[in-house]
Amino acid sequence: MSEENLRAHIKLALADGVGAIIFRRLVEHFGGVEAAAVASAGEMKAVDGVGEKTAAAVAAVSDEQIDQELAEAERGGVRILTADDADYPKALRTIHDYPALLYVRGSLKDTDALAVAVVGARRCSHYGLEQAERFGELLARAGFTVVSGGARGIDTAAHRGALAAAGRTVAVMGCGLARSYPPENEELFERIVSDGHGAIVSELPMLSDLRGGNFHSRNRIISGLSLGVLVVEAARRSGSLITARQADEQGRALFALPGRVDSPTSQGANELIRDGAILIQNLDDILEHLDRVGEQMAPQPADEPITPASLTETESALLEALGGGELSLDELARRTGIDSAKAAASMTMLVLKGAVAQKPGGVFARKRA
Repeated sequence: MSEENLRAHIKLALADGVGAIIFRRLVEHFGGVEAAAVASAGEMKAVDGVGEKTAAAVAAVSDEQIDQELAEAERGGVRILTADDADYPKALRTIHDYPALLYVRGSLKDTDALAVAVVGARRCSHYGLEQAERFGELLARAGFTVVSGGARGIDTAAHRGALAAAGRTVAVMGCGLARSYPPENEELFERIVSDGHGAIVSELPMLSDLRGGNFHSRNRIISGLSLGVLVVEAARRSGSLITARQADEQGRALFALPGRVDSPTSQGANELIRDGAILIQNLDDILEHLDRVGEQMAPQPADEPITPASLTETESALLEALGGGELSLDELARRTGIDSAKAAASMTMLVLKGAVAQKPGGVFARKRA
């Protein structure tokens, strides 16, 4: 990627009102990110969803602001990845609203494709902390990268569990990487980065402040990086339930740990189980429902055609079911009789293999040769 291409990405990303979807619409409308970045405000207003305010915001981003962003990234030891970069996580690229830019402190590896997210309440019980750390450690020892949000409570415990196993973990932040939140986790974040055990990532510009809405959008990245999401403890209005909903829409497996029926912090997780999430008691429960996805995460080379021999029996059945047109994950599971969690994991593999496209709303379509 050229420097001009990166600068064009940053210009669009720094503009207020340009999120992942608007970014992609601009690029598609103008035929490339560099053309979009130099378009006039009047030309931008022709793009669906781009009003006068957003168009003016893009035009107002100066070269000095871009220089400052690059300098802040260099100062913080942060790499800025575009979706076209080889190091950009392939699993994240499969969701329809993938981040246009990913800021990374630390290291991302190909093996991080074998990831499970562990999320839950900030204000949690001792039981929740204990179980989050336990599952973080168990997953890391099994070779999974543990993904979470770096927040107080369950997130912190999950990251610590992964580190205790000398495993890998990725923290997805709801602020720019020039900031550290929560401040008491600064030492934890440094351990992740300096010891080579993972990365701290964000889609937000370096100096972005902490805002409530940022956490909602970052949750899709947590689930998007993962094969499945484990909710350890969550109240009825917990942000973890947003992650759970997005995991379901993205075709990821959804797990939940049961809690006390009289505990407010367990109500959300218990209701997820009631509504179809997989009840988890031990690591085997997760491994069973992820099927063989972990072994097959490496995407098939573009010049190697998808053949029946390259697909599992489950993948073949799901691909055949898509022969008649687009289907949701629930409908695929119903038509094939395949367990919903196994279907979710296999659909992720089919997307990564290039056999299937995932569209907004969790709908899948078969790609035609």
